[in-house]
Amino acid sequence: MGLTAVASMGLALALDRLFEEFPARVHPVALFGRLVGWFDRPWSTPRPVGTVVALVLPAGTAALAGGVTVLSVRYHPLLGTVVAALALFTTTSHRMLLSVATEVVERTETDPERARESVRALVGRDTESLSPGELRSAAVESVAENLADGLVAPLLAFALGARLSLPLAVAAAVWVKAVNTLDSMLGYRSKPVGWASARLDDVVMWLPSRLGAMLIALAGRSPAALSRARSWRDDPPSPNSGWPMAALAAVLGVELRKPGVYVLNPNAELPTVPKARQGIRVVAIAGLVSFLLAGVVAWL
Repeated sequence: MGLTAVASMGLALALDRLFEEFPARVHPVALFGRLVGWFDRPWSTPRPVGTVVALVLPAGTAALAGGVTVLSVRYHPLLGTVVAALALFTTTSHRMLLSVATEVVERTETDPERARESVRALVGRDTESLSPGELRSAAVESVAENLADGLVAPLLAFALGARLSLPLAVAAAVWVKAVNTLDSMLGYRSKPVGWASARLDDVVMWLPSRLGAMLIALAGRSPAALSRARSWRDDPPSPNSGWPMAALAAVLGVELRKPGVYVLNPNAELPTVPKARQGIRVVAIAGLVSFLLAGVVAWL
């Protein structure tokens, strides 16, 4: 089982390097998002409805993915490996995010207006009044946060599940991705139906966010960054996102900020283009290390 899981991870990584993402019209996460969108409306009892949504949708999606994997494994082990790789490729996102972040950083020098448009694919904040330095900060923050919830979390779930069975590994990764997608779509204070989704995501991402911070410090060759980041990591309103972002701010020696919400490493300067490029490289390395470590966990 360990060898099969590692092969699936390797194939998923290769797919990420080659294709970045499924086309949006057929991407399983986008299809799941359309289902979630049906619940994004006012409800007379939003919290009970939201609790059912948070429990049923991820569990149902995970059960479906696990069931498909069971059938594929029974038909042929190689087919099961491919199906698991496709599922992991679907639930992880790394290369595409790095590409968009790089595009934003480069455009801050030549075309800030296009950079403001591009960065909207990464963050939900108002970008109209952001300076070039704040645009670069947004890109760097996004790649740091996404390392944890878009890569480390599903990889960890897959690796731990693979210790028991390949279908369980797929189901675990899909469940984590579904939980995170629910939070990203519904988990806002302005949407009472998303309360349960946000709380569940807080629990699920507790460990991946801290592992993500450690991977960033390791990839940046700065173990002391974790200690330096301690005083700012709780400034963001999320209980988890501050960890990887603060770690990267410490590694780079730059200020990262979301205007009116938080400031990380406030005594430093906003990232220059070279510093932002360095941050993206650090996260890219951390992502590769996360695949390696997940493979070790699954193998052992």
